[in-house]
Amino acid sequence: MSGQRFEIQGGQPIGGRIKPSGNKNAALPLLAASLLSDEPVTLHNVPKIRDVAAMLEILAGLGVRVEHKGSSTVVLDASSVNGKEPDFIVSQKIRASVLLAGPLLARRGHVELPPPGGDVIGRRRIDTHVLALEGLGGRFDYRPDRFVFKASHPLVGADLFLDEASVTATENAVMAASLAKGRTTIMNAAGEPHVQDLCRLINAMGGRIEGIGTNTLVVEGVEKLHTAEYTLGPDYIEVGSLIVLAAVTGGELVIEGARPEEHRSTKIAFHRLGIDFHASADGKDIIVPKGQKLEVQMDLGSAIPKIEDATWPGFPADLTSIAVVAATQSAGTILLHEKLFESRLFFVDRLVSMGARAILCDPHRVVITGRSALIGGDLVSPDIRAGMALLIAALCAQGKSVIHNVQQIDRGYERIDERLRALGAKIERFQD
Repeated sequence: MSGQRFEIQGGQPIGGRIKPSGNKNAALPLLAASLLSDEPVTLHNVPKIRDVAAMLEILAGLGVRVEHKGSSTVVLDASSVNGKEPDFIVSQKIRASVLLAGPLLARRGHVELPPPGGDVIGRRRIDTHVLALEGLGGRFDYRPDRFVFKASHPLVGADLFLDEASVTATENAVMAASLAKGRTTIMNAAGEPHVQDLCRLINAMGGRIEGIGTNTLVVEGVEKLHTAEYTLGPDYIEVGSLIVLAAVTGGELVIEGARPEEHRSTKIAFHRLGIDFHASADGKDIIVPKGQKLEVQMDLGSAIPKIEDATWPGFPADLTSIAVVAATQSAGTILLHEKLFESRLFFVDRLVSMGARAILCDPHRVVITGRSALIGGDLVSPDIRAGMALLIAALCAQGKSVIHNVQQIDRGYERIDERLRALGAKIERFQD
């Protein structure tokens, strides 16, 4: 088996202080947004992860000058964007390559992209992207090996109603509309923190976007966007992962600058598992105390509770895999319902092999009865979030675990092995 692996000795409390990386899901659209201007865009707190490296490689191939300053600052100058299409081989590695459609269509009127890559967690349709960009005046041509977007005239603002609250489709629509003529109203828009970061960056570049954080965005197109500097927010999925890791291993953890206000739905869901956390006195950090209850909180009438993902501000789909592992360590029975992707829960069989008591009802639902004494095992990371979930399971299990294909985890979590060692984890990286 090629690639790299983690070897983990479980059973150690994970605690201390840690600063979360910049939001992966914000970094990718913000990097793509640099294509909207012919002046430099400076981004701070950019995570050093594989997906970001891939996006920067694609942008460089399009003629964007990329300059790294320090460990987490990137300056992008798209003044010399060429007529080339994005590199198909690199674009197929990441889902976020689809985010090039909006800015390149607005900037130069054409783009060809391969079917987007990324995690294999089920069908990931681009129909909403097509409907939004066609609504602004673009034309779409589907071919078996590529998607072709064209616009013979400047894009024109329109009233758009997205058929689903897709994050990336919202981001593509916002980027394209920012340079369109006139006003665009985007209804049923996604409102996740990374969508908010993108809108705030575009406004910093001279754009005019209202309704940020709501499901209705109003974009007044401008003729030109200018230079700007912006700092990415913390990765709230990483924050949620760290909360569970500390809770199930019995450590006390302070997550610095974690934006507690972004974790209201997470707090409700984790409380159902007997996991609690609170904001620091200044409201900036999240504190996970020792002595977690780790008992499923029954619904009224002693009914079995449920955790289900939802669009923002509901429980994030990307934390479902993490919640599954948390449920194995909470006494009681709970149903987890992953509504968005039909293959995300297929990693549950790995947990069962470690001793978890779980029944996969169908591709979207799993019933878990805890608390299970997990035993270390030989595992493979299937995608970013399931990989992190298996890493958490290994760290709270007894004995040694080996996780292969950790490049998947590296796509979304920056130097996770180094950073967890600083918190007391016994984890080492090796070449397979």
